[in-house]
Amino acid sequence: MGSRGNSFRALRSVPFRWYFAGQVASASGTFLQQTAVGWLVLQLTGSASALGLVLAVGGLPPLLFGPWGGNIADRFDLRRLLIVTQALNGLLAAVLWVLATSGHAGVPLVVAVSVLGGIVGIVDSPARQAFVGSLVPPEDLSSAVSLNGVVMNTARVVGPALAGVLIVAVGVIPCFLVNAVSYLAVIAALLVIKPLGAARHTAKAGGVADAIRYARGREQVFVPLAMMSLVGLLAFNFAVVLPVLAKQTFHGDGGTYGLLSTVLSIGSIAGSLGVGLIKHPRRIYLVRAAFVFGVAMIAVALSPGVLTASIALLVTGAAAFAFTTLASTTIQLHTAPEYRGRVMALWVFVYIGTTPIGSVLTGWISGWGGPRAALLAGAAACLVAALAAFRVKTPPNPDAALHDLPIPAAAR
Repeated sequence: MGSRGNSFRALRSVPFRWYFAGQVASASGTFLQQTAVGWLVLQLTGSASALGLVLAVGGLPPLLFGPWGGNIADRFDLRRLLIVTQALNGLLAAVLWVLATSGHAGVPLVVAVSVLGGIVGIVDSPARQAFVGSLVPPEDLSSAVSLNGVVMNTARVVGPALAGVLIVAVGVIPCFLVNAVSYLAVIAALLVIKPLGAARHTAKAGGVADAIRYARGREQVFVPLAMMSLVGLLAFNFAVVLPVLAKQTFHGDGGTYGLLSTVLSIGSIAGSLGVGLIKHPRRIYLVRAAFVFGVAMIAVALSPGVLTASIALLVTGAAAFAFTTLASTTIQLHTAPEYRGRVMALWVFVYIGTTPIGSVLTGWISGWGGPRAALLAGAAACLVAALAAFRVKTPPNPDAALHDLPIPAAAR
């Protein structure tokens, strides 16, 4: 675990190990609920467009106010801030379970919970991204970011798989209770964690506008943000595409949807772990990952059945989340600590905050031309992003962009 090239070297840090364990449980519950909500809405409406609209509303708060969440993350103790946001998310899941159990499991309830969850996420998402940097030494940051991606991608395996079992065995509603309970794990971890570094920095003046200027002046930050803004808009809407692909194209049930989601997530874990082996992210890695992502999505779109689609989704997951982890690692490594909350808020904005627009577009494309057409549109976005990034010149040595950061003692 002590090797510089080991994907797991960040686990040498005790605080990071606690955080890692808590996030696995909590994130698994989150994706379990997301899977259950998607299936519930499809059952209630039978419409891919309606599913896209319902999933979109949760992203409206981050879309409108997401970049400003980084201002809060840069000014408050991140550990305490995360305890509050995680508790609020758990409460929302519990409320959804209680009301659904009482017979109010309708679309308006799902919309309300999604909007409130989106409001909490304005602060929670950039705070979680920035908090990781305070749990490990600087030389292990790339490993920590990679493993943080593995946490989410492991959750994408466990959550949908468990949701598929629960939906078939006992129905959709118990999934909401499981998610509510899962937040207790991450709250317990946060209560005992003692960060290695400062979990709060003295933020530079200027707010969001200053963070945008900061990002624009650094290619190693701006290019990944620009690529994700396009790829995230059309290619990362699996929550909209996969339920429709499972039910309408392959004529399956909740188990089929869970299978497709699970194989996508297994590939994503492999992709994230692979990035952890890289000493320093390079532009060409981002380009290659985006290109393979696009080609794999084309393969999914052309798949004649569940088996071939599952194989193609395995590759899709690996490429998609190798790309995501590379981009996130690059941004964090090239951002000064006092800007990290706001810059990561910009990252969350282009990755998640564009969900309302992307979900609506993907739902509309699926309703018009089917899920295969939506997959092809996402593939085109990946290929365009790869081509554009390939044509942008970058310094021969990415470390040239680190001139404004302190050099770790171990690197001197």
